[in-house]
Amino acid sequence: MTLGTTTGPAAPGRYDRPMPQTSNATRDVPTRRISFDEALATIPKHFATDGDLILSHLAAALSAVFPDGEDFFVKSVRNYRDKITDPDLKRQVNGFIGQESMHGRVHRAFNDRLDELGYPTKMTERRTRWMLKQQSKVMSKQRQLAVTAALEHFTATLAELLLSNPDARNLFGDDVVREIFLWHALEESEHKAVAFDVYRAVGGSERLRVWTMNTIRFGFVIGTAIQVVITVLLDPASRQRGVLRKSVANFRRSPLWSRELWAQLRDYNRPDFHPDDQNTDELVATWRAELFGDSGLLNDKLAAAS
Repeated sequence: MTLGTTTGPAAPGRYDRPMPQTSNATRDVPTRRISFDEALATIPKHFATDGDLILSHLAAALSAVFPDGEDFFVKSVRNYRDKITDPDLKRQVNGFIGQESMHGRVHRAFNDRLDELGYPTKMTERRTRWMLKQQSKVMSKQRQLAVTAALEHFTATLAELLLSNPDARNLFGDDVVREIFLWHALEESEHKAVAFDVYRAVGGSERLRVWTMNTIRFGFVIGTAIQVVITVLLDPASRQRGVLRKSVANFRRSPLWSRELWAQLRDYNRPDFHPDDQNTDELVATWRAELFGDSGLLNDKLAAAS
């Protein structure tokens, strides 16, 4: 499919409208108003399965960067909203903004609870907010959008792992934490191609796309790893005999430590890559029904749906 913003003369009997800029005109990106606030109070400090230390701190580290990261994503896409002429992509952009804004709200509330439990999530939020503010001052708007598209591939890849792999879901011992990440994963899968389609529609280059991912792939992973190491070592539980050694062994056996996951992240570098090359339509349909169907697991958390 060739993406663009203009068309030639309309064929007889057809409406004159812009060429499609979205890769999938039927993509549905619903904004769900959801709250886990009441349930957050029950979350224990080491909420991963069997109280695992590293996995608890990894989930907390990811949650800590989500709120301001999501704000950055929203702003980078919103910068180009007036350049979108395709009504289907406009609708999807509105859904993307709604979903990402809700992710930020839920993870801020989750981070508040984690902070109460002794995780440095609020400090990480402040550091992330400052760092993104400084980067936004020096990065072009197109580079910001390239960063968003690259990180959306990260979140979509992790989302697919969580939704498709029971072992990955079982890493979350606490039901509430698992539900937060399942909801987040579903919506990341629903909108996984939106920022990418906006990037292509506004003329983003392949060179910038790949170069941006190459810097992010290592920077994000190394930065997250350093943060987890520091917070784990500051946790008094790490000094209990055998706890840290067992946690390291558990992590190395987990689906997060796999060549397949890294290969899927690297697929972004492939020429003519598109997020929809990895078809997750059936996975999305399954989890929409599981979480928000007639007897959906999270229906009681919904305030309203649109």
